[in-house]
Amino acid sequence: MITLDEIGLPAPPLSSKDMLGWRVDTLAALTELGRVDVDAERRRVLSTAAYSLAALTLPSDRWWSQMAERGRARGAAGGRTVSRGDVDAVHDMMSLFSRVDQRRGGGHARSAVVQYLGSDVASFLYGRYADDILRRDMFTAASELSYLAGWMAFDNGEHNVAQHYFNIAVKLAAEADNPAMAGHVLRAMAHQAIDLGHRKRALNLASASVDGERYKAAAPRERALLGVVYARALAVNGETQKAARALLRAEDDLSAATGGDDEPGRVFFFGEASLAHETACALRDTGDLAGATTQFRRSVRTRKASTFTRTHAVTLGYMGAVQARQGEIEEACATWSRALDAMEGVRSGRTREVAAEMRAILSPYRRRSVRAVRDVDARAKSYLSTFA
Repeated sequence: MITLDEIGLPAPPLSSKDMLGWRVDTLAALTELGRVDVDAERRRVLSTAAYSLAALTLPSDRWWSQMAERGRARGAAGGRTVSRGDVDAVHDMMSLFSRVDQRRGGGHARSAVVQYLGSDVASFLYGRYADDILRRDMFTAASELSYLAGWMAFDNGEHNVAQHYFNIAVKLAAEADNPAMAGHVLRAMAHQAIDLGHRKRALNLASASVDGERYKAAAPRERALLGVVYARALAVNGETQKAARALLRAEDDLSAATGGDDEPGRVFFFGEASLAHETACALRDTGDLAGATTQFRRSVRTRKASTFTRTHAVTLGYMGAVQARQGEIEEACATWSRALDAMEGVRSGRTREVAAEMRAILSPYRRRSVRAVRDVDARAKSYLSTFA
């Protein structure tokens, strides 16, 4: 299919719904989303629009093969010549931005990610390639960057924006004919759906992320990541025994991970601490609060907090909430105090949600003049006020 851009004619603007359609041209959707996201007024409209449940229904198997065919047809003519060094540069930028996200939260530097994706990376996607291996590698790198833009928006509570970037990341992975990358993004979409309470759809997405080649083609560390989110989706749907088996398989997969050049850089963050965090969430959601507390403690103990500060703060926040559910309010306050320490300088919708949950749980205790309660409540209120 020849696009209007390819014959020198401007394409009409795509609506938010159009961009999420599985049949829309990938690069046209990416270009339009980039235009929207750097325009303050249009971005405000996009960020306040509703998260689309319809867009969570995945296309047929035939669509995936058609997208791979469309990808192979690109790069034959026009555009700049793309080199291996260009692919490496995108990976370098992905690594840099990922580390900022892990430390400071999705509210930092996302506009820089979006601008780089919509300018330099988009021009590479329209470029010429010496062979299809190079093209596939560039489309995979672009998929990783679009996924990161989505993940940062998700972390910052901009769920419709996140959904658009995840959608494009899936399309880019499909055009790259990279099932492991597609699984990585579907896993993120499932995680988002879990957090938003769309349990059945989350399980459908998580099941798709571990289906067939998406799981088989993934490195062991990535398999563990896919598997533990699948376990969480099973847990929130009441499939306790299946969730337990999925957690054990994720443990085995992570044990088999050795790192090195054969492992994609996008999974650098996933280790024992992350597995323990997600395991704790799954146990919490099945009602095993004692088991959840044990796993949250394991996560806190094994995480390098200075590098993964945002998730460290969230883990402590979740652990405090579980302790409070068990009636251990003073212990919860001590945990939350550590969480608030870690939140200093973090801009994240998830840390804001943690702080808001602290205040909601502590509300019945405010009149009891308990110093720990008063201090945590005041600090959580102060943290939230910085985002008002």
